[in-house]
Amino acid sequence: MLQNLLGFPQIAQRTISMVSHRHFENKFPEKQKLFQEDNGTSVHLKDGVADALLYRAIMSLNSWWNSICHISWL
Repeated sequence: MLQNLLGFPQIAQRTISMVSHRHFENKFPEKQKLFQEDNGTSVHLKDGVADALLYRAIMSLNSWWNSICHISWL
């Protein structure tokens, strides 16, 4: 048990140092161009099919919940 506790700082340091070597591509300029172009699409739908499905699911749940609330007030 004591060996595990003494070795933990070395493992933690190794994990942190390994993470810092990863390089990620900056996709912000591409997304910025996508959202700034004027193609008549709403901002919340410009990122594609996944955004459209998410938007429709949220609006459906919102409509369903509002109908439940209105029925309960009757």
